[in-house]
Amino acid sequence: MDREVITAAFDALDAGVDAVLGLDCEALSTQERLVLLERVERVRRRLPAAEHPLINQLARQASAEELGGKLAHAIAEWTLISRAEATRRIAEAAELGPRRALTGQPLAPVLAASAAAQRAGQLGGGQIGVIRRFSHRLPGWVDAPTRDCAEATLAKEGTRFRPEQLAGLADKLADCRNPDGNYRDKDRARRRGITLGKQQADGMSGLRGWLTPQGPGHRGGGVGQAGRPRHGQTPPTKPRAWTAHPASRASSLIPAARPNASTMASTPGCARCWPAASWANTTACRPASS
Repeated sequence: MDREVITAAFDALDAGVDAVLGLDCEALSTQERLVLLERVERVRRRLPAAEHPLINQLARQASAEELGGKLAHAIAEWTLISRAEATRRIAEAAELGPRRALTGQPLAPVLAASAAAQRAGQLGGGQIGVIRRFSHRLPGWVDAPTRDCAEATLAKEGTRFRPEQLAGLADKLADCRNPDGNYRDKDRARRRGITLGKQQADGMSGLRGWLTPQGPGHRGGGVGQAGRPRHGQTPPTKPRAWTAHPASRASSLIPAARPNASTMASTPGCARCWPAASWANTTACRPASS
């Protein structure tokens, strides 16, 4: 398409927004204002669909030298959004934007029904997030036609319900697709890991992650109690020192971490309440010897 045509279309978009911003809506009734709010929301929902092709083209064609680094960094710098938001938009574009095969043939989006509803302004960011999380939760053994049917169902219902309502429907649909809760190690591997949060003003850092099924049930779910003083117990005045210990041999790696040769395998000192089996593909730590 001609560059001048593209530029003219975006100029018309800017001009249209400028015209709307200059309107005086004082004379409108309550019903008329609500109708206009609905129209504004429909336009807002459609705008991400205009971003998806641009993001996917950058991901496919732009080099690190042209971008000045990774794609998320480039988008964050040009648009002045956070890197987390840029990463989210890249992931969303990969699933809702147009794709191309290795031969250059156009392909439908991964979430085709949701992408079509988004382009029409019928699905907002909240509904899209629910559908994407549902798609990620499905185990790998669910076949493609079943996935597409479930996604199309949620996309259709998302045009009639709010995100929190759609989330409840997604949970029920997930239970219907996988009533026995059967997940493979490969499915869990997609979610496993430990994330250390940013250090706060008091020096403490948040820790969150995903444990294997054996972890929470060990010793009555003691993970949440680990490191917490019991009732009547005086907490230690000096925190224990922690240090990472690399694995001495491959056989010492926990099962989920063995495929990754670079994984650091060790167990925390509170192993009685936090078994080594609950750690997956992380750099584990144990208390330093005093």
